[in-house]
Amino acid sequence: MTSIDTIINRQLLRWELQRRQAEEEKKEQPQPAPIVTISRETGSRGSYFGSRLAMKLGYQRLHREIIDNICESSGYRKRIIESLDDRFRSSLSMMVESFFTGQSVDHSDYHRHLYRVVLSFSHLGGVIVMGRGSNFILGPDRGFHIRFVCDREKRIENLMKYKDLPREEALEDIESSDERRREFVKKLFHSDIDDPHYYDLVLNSTSIDVEELVDTAVTAISGKMDKLRHNHED
Repeated sequence: MTSIDTIINRQLLRWELQRRQAEEEKKEQPQPAPIVTISRETGSRGSYFGSRLAMKLGYQRLHREIIDNICESSGYRKRIIESLDDRFRSSLSMMVESFFTGQSVDHSDYHRHLYRVVLSFSHLGGVIVMGRGSNFILGPDRGFHIRFVCDREKRIENLMKYKDLPREEALEDIESSDERRREFVKKLFHSDIDDPHYYDLVLNSTSIDVEELVDTAVTAISGKMDKLRHNHED
């Protein structure tokens, strides 16, 4: 079993146990921990930030390879659906189809699975989703959405330091990766990944330590989630 499979199975088991416990105690499932999404510029240290934030919150960080593995595996998708409560499970397909109906977007199976999986994540909670346009899928009323940026020259330095790349390769990596992410969001969501209005918080790591940015994010996440819960109760 690969490390990716291990991470997926551990998180699925956690969700399954939460559901079973709620059923055994014959009560509604507890309020799930919120979902956090992170969109990042290449070389900004956004992945490291995501790992540190996950550790601080006690969440599981789900990167692109994990998400793609779940989307491509009918077995994993089935286990996620089985972890959902009946009410959300029954409305999930309608939520997915309502987005694609009348939309001039990619209707591939992968993108339908991506929507279904990310929406399920948001209901189950307790995860940090890295990229894949997850903030555009969830919208402002589901989860907390972060954009992690950094000055280009600093990003080049980061890749040279942490990936041991020569400057030319670091710059090429930044440009090609940023462009792929930009095109993915433009194609599927008809949106600009750099538009700050799609995020709750934009963090710039050029001159601020990642640990300090983690503390800032934790405070902001808590504030928004409290407000969403208050609005829901009202």
